[in-house]
Amino acid sequence: MRLFGLIGFPLGHSFSQKFFTEKFEREGIKNCSYQNFPLSSIDQLKDLLATHPNLEGFNITIPYKEQVFPFIDQQTDAVQKIGACNCVRIVDGQLIGYNTDVKGFEVSLRKKLQPKHNTALVLGTGGAAKAVVYALQQLNISYKIVSRKTNPEANVISYAELTHDVIAAHKLIVNTTPLGTYPNVNECADIPYEALTPDHYLFDLVYNPSKTLFLQKGEAQGATIENGHEMLEIQAEESWKIWNKSSI
Repeated sequence: MRLFGLIGFPLGHSFSQKFFTEKFEREGIKNCSYQNFPLSSIDQLKDLLATHPNLEGFNITIPYKEQVFPFIDQQTDAVQKIGACNCVRIVDGQLIGYNTDVKGFEVSLRKKLQPKHNTALVLGTGGAAKAVVYALQQLNISYKIVSRKTNPEANVISYAELTHDVIAAHKLIVNTTPLGTYPNVNECADIPYEALTPDHYLFDLVYNPSKTLFLQKGEAQGATIENGHEMLEIQAEESWKIWNKSSI
């Protein structure tokens, strides 16, 4: 039995296992299993690998996209530049790191992207934010990162600095934080939603629920909205291609 899976903590919100299980059934892929492996500490990855020698690859979600690096033996150039890894292929005991978030985000974002969405605010500073920033750079979209603390050298502003003028100047807003993820559906990023307009595009990497409070508030202002479900599917398919490549 070929084994694949997902590491992170917690994993109750994730659709990955359902996606791959349905994919295997739909496409008649035999002798494959995809399991959730909730790890309360990244240090538990060593035991996971030891107890599942048939594990051929795994996806990585919050909070381990950056913490996994000490376990990685090889990594793609993109992973090195991004500083985050969300997909691992295991070949002869070697862990090879990839990032499929970039393609997933870029392909999904493009479908509703318009020329006016040429400046962005990226909410969050984690591994997913790093992939989003990399994709925005590829698309020549200027951006500022938003966090709790200001760091001008890293192009980071604080939530307290999000005035109406700042919101008006950034028509694309991407939430990379877990805020609003099931079961905490009443949470959302602290931004001045009343400053949003129909010219804004809100993209939330969260996909469970399908319409987070962040997206609901944007939609109420007439903004274009998109959740992370299609991004998940795209990056999952990319992971499957990686795990089945004939060469490293």
